[in-house]
Amino acid sequence: MAALTKDRNTPQRLGEVHNHPVAASSVIFAGSIVVLDSSGNAEAGSTATGLKAVGRADQHVDNGAGSAGDKAIDVRKGTFLFANDGSIDRTDIEATAYIVDDQTVANTDDTGSRSAAGKIVDVDVDGVWVKFD
Repeated sequence: MAALTKDRNTPQRLGEVHNHPVAASSVIFAGSIVVLDSSGNAEAGSTATGLKAVGRADQHVDNGAGSAGDKAIDVRKGTFLFANDGSIDRTDIEATAYIVDDQTVANTDDTGSRSAAGKIVDVDVDGVWVKFD
């Protein structure tokens, strides 16, 4: 492609909600942490390496009997409240939260066994507020 020589109407996405194909044999519950696997397919957050956290599931999608991409899920960016595994306190604000499971985060990668969830923006009695960019 060459550089522009006239005005261009460039399409825009607001970036709050993205739709991703769901991995084979995966069930993702509404409100859960959603990650992309090494093939770029969505699955529920879990203790594993190499996962890319993309946000919170907007709906329940059951692709348990399907192949990768048979179903898709809307995933929302933003700041959401998740369960604290007990390791996170207010000194961890602005640090990285790590995925324990689809609803729980921790303050360490557990010697390299957990993928990053997002940034810890607050901690309160209800859990940990995690920002997904």
